[in-house]
Amino acid sequence: MSTPNKNLGTIEIRLKWDPSPLGETAHDLDLIAAAFSVEDPHGAPDHLVHFDARSPDGTIHLQRESRTGQGFGFDEVMSLEFERMSERLDRIVIGVAIQQRTGTKTFSGIPGTEAEIAEEYDTLATYDFSEVGDATAATIAVFRRTESGAWQLERAVRGFTDADPDAFAQLMGGVSV
Repeated sequence: MSTPNKNLGTIEIRLKWDPSPLGETAHDLDLIAAAFSVEDPHGAPDHLVHFDARSPDGTIHLQRESRTGQGFGFDEVMSLEFERMSERLDRIVIGVAIQQRTGTKTFSGIPGTEAEIAEEYDTLATYDFSEVGDATAATIAVFRRTESGAWQLERAVRGFTDADPDAFAQLMGGVSV
């Protein structure tokens, strides 16, 4: 999937999931954005944005972060401001990783998991993680700068097994569509 031939403005990535049953370890999912430069679009990320970091220029930031999935609506929300993004960036890969505190949790073991990508009131994409149920982390989308300089959204659902959030962030560069 890709967006029509218009430049993307401010996008929100929204993630939600159901909390774990009482007495069990909390489900903790994290949104991660990996930004890649024009010089190295599939190598090491230029920078990562996740629960403890934001982009150096402030164009990618986590607005809301949950460690339990408790609350109403979306539990984590990340904003990307493409109209202000540096010319040196070529790709932004969006992923979701499950914190592995005790045992191994996969997407199929966390009910109500859903991600949504929206621009203002327009939903551009939704994901329910069913196609990566056995994974502990997954990419869901790639934003790529076109030759004209506009940003385009491409579906990039790929699951990773046994990838903790730190290892997963380094694997994201190899995701292509």
